[in-house]
Amino acid sequence: MLALYRKLLKRYGKQGWWPADSRYEVVIGAVLTQNTNWKNAEKALANLRERNVLDEESILKIPIGELEELIRPSGFYRQKAERLKLATKKWLEIKNSKLETTELREEWLSVKGIGKETADSILLYAMDRPVFVIDAYTRRFCKEMMDKEFKEYDDCRRFFENALPKDVELYKEYHALIVAWGKEFRSREGP
Repeated sequence: MLALYRKLLKRYGKQGWWPADSRYEVVIGAVLTQNTNWKNAEKALANLRERNVLDEESILKIPIGELEELIRPSGFYRQKAERLKLATKKWLEIKNSKLETTELREEWLSVKGIGKETADSILLYAMDRPVFVIDAYTRRFCKEMMDKEFKEYDDCRRFFENALPKDVELYKEYHALIVAWGKEFRSREGP
């Protein structure tokens, strides 16, 4: 597993993810990128930044209709606006928590609209917890590079976590490298 990591690192270089100015912005980005690509999430983030509402207090105070319009580029903007408010409340409740990682994961999964990938992205990138994020690129990477397929999200996650040292920075970089690989792999396949 580490040999594959080194190959990816050599090919793509250090990725230095997640592109955010704060831990809270990671939470917002994780919700906005659900069911869309990062470019659309970035447009929504830029709108929030331009309106100067990219902080917890502002997200909770802004009327839902205004929030919907600002995040429209991310798609499913009505659902996501509600989820942003719910995720923000949860973030404020647990951001400095001393809970174990598994307990924090359950807290995130209890939020309407937050699934395993989003919860794990928040845990890894915003809360610096050693949880490996599984997305479509990771599943494809497992299939193409290791001839492994997982039916369950958590089976795939545990596969990575058991094969690698418990290292937050390694998990972040490995996941980012897999995404870089996935984007190149997709572009080679064509539309």
